[in-house]
Amino acid sequence: MMEIYSTAILLFLIMDPLGNMPIFISVLKTVPPRRRAKILMREMLIALLILVIFLFLGDAMLRTLHLRQEAVSIAGAIILFIIAIKMIFPPSRGGGIMGDTPDGEPFIVPLATPLIAGPSILATLILLGNQHPGEQSKLVTALLIAWGTSAAILLCSGQFMRVLGNRGVFAIERLMGMILVMLSVQMFMDGIANYLG
Repeated sequence: MMEIYSTAILLFLIMDPLGNMPIFISVLKTVPPRRRAKILMREMLIALLILVIFLFLGDAMLRTLHLRQEAVSIAGAIILFIIAIKMIFPPSRGGGIMGDTPDGEPFIVPLATPLIAGPSILATLILLGNQHPGEQSKLVTALLIAWGTSAAILLCSGQFMRVLGNRGVFAIERLMGMILVMLSVQMFMDGIANYLG
């Protein structure tokens, strides 16, 4: 019997909204303030859609495409590594992390995926679906609780941005870039280890 709240806590911890908040602030710093909440909610809804699709169809999708979960993990690690390098060494033109995207706005990558709907949570949802067959409604409830809490926390990132100011965001961006490099390397190594093991 699956416990909804313990599963929700697990999913919330994997989503890691507090750890992702500095990255969200950094990615959205060039976006006009009145657009940030709309973009954030759009990205969170896209992430939720990806998570629900993987909950119900993830295992079948990977089998159909002949992909292993390790491939998802390694691909996510490479994307995060590239983002981290851009955070530490931003383009000289000042285009920001998102480069030449329209109006500097993120779309799907990196906020929706791999930051929220990342390899770890996608693999966890596939695993939970296999471990608790017939309990999809409880899994969806747990996922919605974790997602809703994460969205509420990340929507407050604008307030943190105002408190920190440009210099504070600049410093956090470099620090989080270094941490993200380490996390992406660890994710890559875990994917390789799981593949070889």
